[in-house]
Amino acid sequence: MSDETDARTRSEERAERAERMAKEGAQAMAEHLASVKAVDERTVKLRALRLAKEAADAEAKAAAPPPAPKRKRS
Repeated sequence: MSDETDARTRSEERAERAERMAKEGAQAMAEHLASVKAVDERTVKLRALRLAKEAADAEAKAAAPPPAPKRKRS
């Protein structure tokens, strides 16, 4: 009888461990996906800022008068 209860106890422990591991795995995956989403959102925001800055720089360069030509030394 003792062997049977030990086997049942071990079986229950394995089942509890498997359930706990599944929950922890799901939680870890959710955290990973949230992290990936946050990185993607920051990337989109930074790309938009960079493109706006590049456009403003190009506009300012186009509006600025051309530099005076350098004189050659004789």
